[in-house]
Amino acid sequence: MQKRVTGPEIERLIQLLARVPGLGPRSARRAALQLIKKKDQLMGPLALAMNEAFEKVRICSTCGNADTSDPCTVCTDASRDQSVIIVVEDVADLWALERAAAMNAGYHVLGGTLSPLDGVGPDDLSIAGLVDRVAKGGVKEILIAVNATVEGQTTAHYITEQLSGFDIKVTRLAHGVPVGGELDYLDEGTLAAAIRARTAF
Repeated sequence: MQKRVTGPEIERLIQLLARVPGLGPRSARRAALQLIKKKDQLMGPLALAMNEAFEKVRICSTCGNADTSDPCTVCTDASRDQSVIIVVEDVADLWALERAAAMNAGYHVLGGTLSPLDGVGPDDLSIAGLVDRVAKGGVKEILIAVNATVEGQTTAHYITEQLSGFDIKVTRLAHGVPVGGELDYLDEGTLAAAIRARTAF
């Protein structure tokens, strides 16, 4: 039996840190030790920031983004073209697209993808909320930006069917060769998608 070298409070801190994606038990121990070593400069401010986030973070009732206001910053930004809605699986995808700064549009977070094997059906996602937004009018284009997985493509097809009765354009992200990618390192599916989606110079 392994002997305990720290008190229960530190063990709890390590256990909670280990639940954070990207941190395993060893990384969690290193992170906890760093926090302890820099208690005043790091742990105190982090604890305050986490407590404030816990109190103030909300999920936007319009698009599903995580923010401190409802509606969120994205939905209330008057400079955005809200006639274009980018549909994403998760808030992390929304943040990734915003970092790319490729489009100044609205968003809709589904909360996952359809996966019958995992028991995730249409009612478990925010698809009805998306249809309601389109039904209210003012939307010209829905850009489906889901992952290029079987579940993602199934979800994209289902959404397209649900929106077929509206006079809007439904588009999806292009699939193919990434910027800086070398053909020799790409899988066959990516290469085939790139050839099918070829464009003129």
